Amino acid sequence: MRIVRSFIYNSSIFRSLKHKNFRLHFTGQSVSLIGTWMQRVAISWLVYRITGSTFLLGLVTFLSLIPSLVLAPYAGSFIDRHDKYKIVFITQIGLMVQAGILALIVWLSYYNIMMIATLSLAQGIINTFDTTARQSLMVDLVDNKEDLPNAIALNSSAFNAARLVGPAFAGFILSAFGEDICFLINFLSFFFVIACLLQMKLKIREREKSDENIWADLKKGYDYLRESPDLSSLILMLAASSLLVIPYTTLLPAIAKDVFHGNATTFSWFESAAGLGALFGAIYMAMLRPGKDLNQLTIFSSILFAVAVVCLGFSSNIWVALIATGFTGAGLMVQNSTINTYLQTHASSEMRARTLSYYIMAYQGVLPIGSLIMGSLAERLGVSAIVFSEGVAGILIVIGFILHQRKLHDGNWMRSMNPLRFRH
Repeated sequence: MRIVRSFIYNSSIFRSLKHKNFRLHFTGQSVSLIGTWMQRVAISWLVYRITGSTFLLGLVTFLSLIPSLVLAPYAGSFIDRHDKYKIVFITQIGLMVQAGILALIVWLSYYNIMMIATLSLAQGIINTFDTTARQSLMVDLVDNKEDLPNAIALNSSAFNAARLVGPAFAGFILSAFGEDICFLINFLSFFFVIACLLQMKLKIREREKSDENIWADLKKGYDYLRESPDLSSLILMLAASSLLVIPYTTLLPAIAKDVFHGNATTFSWFESAAGLGALFGAIYMAMLRPGKDLNQLTIFSSILFAVAVVCLGFSSNIWVALIATGFTGAGLMVQNSTINTYLQTHASSEMRARTLSYYIMAYQGVLPIGSLIMGSLAERLGVSAIVFSEGVAGILIVIGFILHQRKLHDGNWMRSMNPLRFRH
């Protein structure tokens, strides 16, 4: 057993697991995220099953993510002033309570869309603080900062492995038992992640209490990004993608039910296909070593993501659609992971949480606006047409990003961001 453990910790792909605190975080999140993905699939299917409306499907997604747009910068400033570990602990308890209430009302057959929407909004508010705190805590979970990119990639792999396993479990449980069991499993999974948090022993340097108003700190974060074009350009690209491309994920229940005349199991296939692709993307990122240009990788993965969404939009064969969905997951995961890694390793320690809060705002905050718009358009123009147009928009965004880099750095755009370099 000791030999196996030594092999895992010393291998390049798992090297960050040798740090106990990160190992506890990774283990706890791996379990909890399976429950989280089961709940995501169940609530999407529940809303579409009882309403049959892509607009309401987009609305619930909007409510669950819009707090990231409104509160993320404030959350970043708040977290930079307080104990990140305690914030994560409190938010995990809050998310557990939210999952428990959701399980209870569905078990009682209280199918009230207003109540579901309210709980989705509450989840979004808690997640805004939880995600920002967990992202900024990552640097404190590994003792050797050279292992940070690997830790970020492994963290993403846990997320996407859960996205593969969670929907597969959800598809079976939805068909056999119903949505309430999915919500109950998610509720129970939080006990495990809380237990792992309690075992951590972190040495976080206490920050000096700022005498400035928190809103002044927030403005400092904005000014910092405005003066850092290498960081802000990546965040703006992600924001455009979240508005016009990533909302394809909101329409997956409609693709499964309306385009391919499937059921909850069919929907779980699409979620699992996206999760499988994303898992391969996460493994690829975990294997990277110094020598690979992150700028090139961001552009390549963004193109892959956009082209795969185009293919999904005009696919009439379910197997082709599932393969395309797998590539969307891989492209999206690598795109987000490279941007996340660059921001984590290039933002100053004083501004890290605030920088990551803008990243979260660009990803999770802008996404609900896109989901609401795309859900509304899908009802009028059709699901396939909207998904196809999202992929085309993704290609245009990448072209715009490349042209912006060339203009900003006078033709030296490939070396403009002083990128981390990785090699296999």
